[in-house]
Amino acid sequence: MTVQETVLDGSDRAFLVGYLDMLGLVERLHRLLLDVIKDEFERLGIAEVNPVQGLLLFNIGENEVSAGELKSRGFYQGSNVSYNLKKLVEAGYMHHQRSEVDRRSVRVKLTDKGRRLRATIADLFARHAALMQRRGVLDLSGMDQIGQGLRRTERLWMDQIRYIY
Repeated sequence: MTVQETVLDGSDRAFLVGYLDMLGLVERLHRLLLDVIKDEFERLGIAEVNPVQGLLLFNIGENEVSAGELKSRGFYQGSNVSYNLKKLVEAGYMHHQRSEVDRRSVRVKLTDKGRRLRATIADLFARHAALMQRRGVLDLSGMDQIGQGLRRTERLWMDQIRYIY
């Protein structure tokens, strides 16, 4: 038991244990999501795009964005997003052009090829949502509760990062 755990009373200790379990679960779920996308790509014979790049295409959707916007939205790390955007442009999944407002900034959007792959991922997610519902894994109210808790956690963490200094 850690020093922090020994000074906490029973309910605080239980909350800490639950919190640490939740952190591990969020991390494992993200890795599993990437594995799910990887398996779908392998099943379909899609080898030129990795799961992170597929998720990037999915999250961009019909928007036109810069790498900075993707980073500021909290989706991706700096060098990771730039590298993956470059690879997606090279493979023909994204189109890029310099911003008219700020020539240093590059804007990206999906090409038709990128939109088709995005639709493939959207279909995968729709199949999984239907399967979860059919099997009773989660109902709408459970999904809402989880979503609310995760959004509150996100806000707390963002506040901690913003106000740490």
